[in-house]
Amino acid sequence: MKYLVSLLLVAVVAVAMAQTPPAQQPAELDPNNGPIIKFTESVFAFGEIKQGEIVEHVFKFKNEGNAPLVLTNVQTTCGCTAPTWPRETAIAPGATGEILVRFNSSGKVGMQNKVITVTSNAQNATERVRITTNVIAPPATQDGSGN
Repeated sequence: MKYLVSLLLVAVVAVAMAQTPPAQQPAELDPNNGPIIKFTESVFAFGEIKQGEIVEHVFKFKNEGNAPLVLTNVQTTCGCTAPTWPRETAIAPGATGEILVRFNSSGKVGMQNKVITVTSNAQNATERVRITTNVIAPPATQDGSGN
């Protein structure tokens, strides 16, 4: 009898450990529980640009929470994209801010998709925005140099 109870107990423990927990749902953002960063747009398309052009776009955001929002880092996927952002400046609840993104198309050809990762003290601490463009190479000349 002890053997049967022990075997049953081992089987129950093994089955319990084999169960996978349900997928975690993202936590709901609570505007009464700290800062929340909300961008007016998550993607901006420049369309077609000529190789060598430098283009800029401003991503606007709002603090939809109840505490000051501080951006701690803004990173891009390559050196051809440079962000300018409000460093060490707290964005009050209800206030807005801007991140200027400059893309240098020198040496680039074809479709470009550049991701800008914004890290802050917000409940949604990591947000991503991106720019896209199609860089058109200069027409080739008769000598093949493109000049």
